[in-house]
Amino acid sequence: MTVASDVKTCLSSLKSAQASLEQFALSTQDQNAKDLFTAAAQQTQQVVDQVAQRVQQLEQEEPQYKGF
Repeated sequence: MTVASDVKTCLSSLKSAQASLEQFALSTQDQNAKDLFTAAAQQTQQVVDQVAQRVQQLEQEEPQYKGF
């Protein structure tokens, strides 16, 4: 595997984790848990944004990895 594919795999995993956190926040009735899951989802979204920027940078530097 290339670095680009590893980073893209990581990005997919992060998006999945973030979606799970949002789902947990929606499904719980406990307000403390809801707040915790929401905060974790927001933090994860920040990481997703940073990794997505890195993917774009990799694709600009190495066009052959675009779209994989």
